Amino acid sequence: MTSNVQAPTHQETILAKERDNAQIKYVTRSPKKPLVSKKIRSSGGIFLGRVAILVVAIAIWQFVAKYELLSPTVTSSPEAVFTWLWDAVTGTTMWANLGSTLYATILAWALGNIIGVTIGIALALLPTVEKLVSPYLSALNALPRIALAPLFIVAFGLTIESKVALGFSIVVFLAITNARAGVASVDIEHLNLANVLGASKIQRFFKILLPVAVPSIFGGMRLGLIYAMLGVLTAELMGSVSGIGVQLQEAAGMFRTDVIYGLLIVLALTATLLNALTAAVERYVLRWQPQ
Repeated sequence: MTSNVQAPTHQETILAKERDNAQIKYVTRSPKKPLVSKKIRSSGGIFLGRVAILVVAIAIWQFVAKYELLSPTVTSSPEAVFTWLWDAVTGTTMWANLGSTLYATILAWALGNIIGVTIGIALALLPTVEKLVSPYLSALNALPRIALAPLFIVAFGLTIESKVALGFSIVVFLAITNARAGVASVDIEHLNLANVLGASKIQRFFKILLPVAVPSIFGGMRLGLIYAMLGVLTAELMGSVSGIGVQLQEAAGMFRTDVIYGLLIVLALTATLLNALTAAVERYVLRWQPQ
């Protein structure tokens, strides 16, 4: 039997050698240097970069204030703001107002999450009830919360209850939404397997549904903490006897932009610390999850 395989021609041999040489050069070629150096990508480099951004921002702020590039009624110099911050930190008024705001924020956040998570999980487990009440929940959630502030003030007066009520009205719907989404995200195959293995409803809930829903619930909690503070501050601006919102309103009435900027810095730092705290708790609770 004669073979049908033909020997490669001289031209095909040359092309094959050139192709092999090109592949060898591609493999042995040194990798390109990353656009961002390892030092910048390191934690120390990132920290220095953040500090540099802050210094540049303060320098620009000082330049704008010194040469009055913006109206003095809109801006204030960093020196004036930091001077007020030092007096506020060493005094008692700002701490008392911050404590009032934080107390109302934590109450609104806790109540909103306890009730909201419970309702969200119940609705996810009872789809018929969810279909019945879903339009009403959507309508209530669509209401602008600031429009409810006067109603809460009339109902509870200029007390902490009105602030908590407004913050609660925001947090509870976030908790409901995230809890429902978390339970609904469970893999149906896992539930079917649990049924085959004879797991009870309670076992399926605590072993499958709840662990799957926890990350989504914590996401709603972290977001709800910031929104609870926003609700409390809105209520304080609308009418209250204590709180950072009240101090902001007084500073605005006296055109004290240094006080306004100082209080905004205090609020930003407070929100950052609260968010970092909830993130640390979330990492601890979800430490069983693969990174």
